[in-house]
Amino acid sequence: MSASTAPTLIPNPVAMWHGAIENLSPHVSPCRYLAPAKWAAIRENAIGFCDRFGAEAHRLGWTAQELFAVHPEHGTIRVDWCGVLMVGGQPAIDVEANRILFERTAGYRNGQGQQWGIPVWEFAKKGVRC
Repeated sequence: MSASTAPTLIPNPVAMWHGAIENLSPHVSPCRYLAPAKWAAIRENAIGFCDRFGAEAHRLGWTAQELFAVHPEHGTIRVDWCGVLMVGGQPAIDVEANRILFERTAGYRNGQGQQWGIPVWEFAKKGVRC
């Protein structure tokens, strides 16, 4: 079997990210102040990111918090604690070592003093309605 026809293995953390996001309802926002329509777009784009760029993001050292975090008490209201994929609602077009590119902007993981929250699926388990 040639290398070009070999299946691509998805790293376990990426499969976990994908599954955790997919298990959250697209119709029920995990955060009171995050409109359901915006949440549905964020969720869809996060799943798409895992499918298209997850393995590369994992290889580059991106973590669940850097990608999917929300503030542990205030959810997406505190964007300064949010992961790159939880604020814009736009599909990613590329992933690099320290940034994720979107059509008109980029999200970075190495901001000075950056604090990360908890993955949105952990926030949803807590049942906190910010």
